[in-house]
Amino acid sequence: MLENFSFRTIVEYLPLFGEGFVATLWLSIVSFAGALAVGIILCAMNLQRSQVLKLPAKMYIDAIRATPLLAQLYFLYFGLPRLGVVLPELFVGILALSLNSGAYIAEIIRAGILSISRGQVEAGVASGMTYAQRMRLVILPQAIRVTIPPLLGQAIVLVKDSALLSLISVSELTRAGQLLASDRFMPAEGFITTAACYLVLYYGLKLLAVLSASWLGVRPIGSRT
Repeated sequence: MLENFSFRTIVEYLPLFGEGFVATLWLSIVSFAGALAVGIILCAMNLQRSQVLKLPAKMYIDAIRATPLLAQLYFLYFGLPRLGVVLPELFVGILALSLNSGAYIAEIIRAGILSISRGQVEAGVASGMTYAQRMRLVILPQAIRVTIPPLLGQAIVLVKDSALLSLISVSELTRAGQLLASDRFMPAEGFITTAACYLVLYYGLKLLAVLSASWLGVRPIGSRT
């Protein structure tokens, strides 16, 4: 069965896959940082009593969660130029991943904050703490402890989603597999190697999630499947 499988070709293309691995890792880190910023802003808006802030955040989150990432990516890549906004492929990819994951991260953070018992919040109010002091000293330290494992789960999803950037010619792992498949007409070698690289990233992040959950004393929770 493996007599036609060329390990030699895989070895020859390992530098290309190494570059793709590093690119995927870098893209994922930058995109996750952007998603975290988007998520914090959306969460803060969603927790406000004013509908002027809350309603746009809820509409954005619902719109992102109701539409596929590929449609969002194509809108940014093909749609924005029609509106006169032309962005580099790499920036479009990072923007799409950040805006998409940001909606899910907003809900993760919001769930963590709302998991804090009402009694602790009321105790902070009774002791004369301001809203900022309650958030900084009572709510956020406990919410962070709860949200780190699902945030790492969302990071795993983001790494897998980054494969879609190959469709707009961004150089990353999946693009490396496509190049091997098209250059040598060896799709099995190209995409099995790609899958193996993603498995390394997946198990690395999964191990980090398990270790963080164990250290924080909470059960690891996935964000999306």
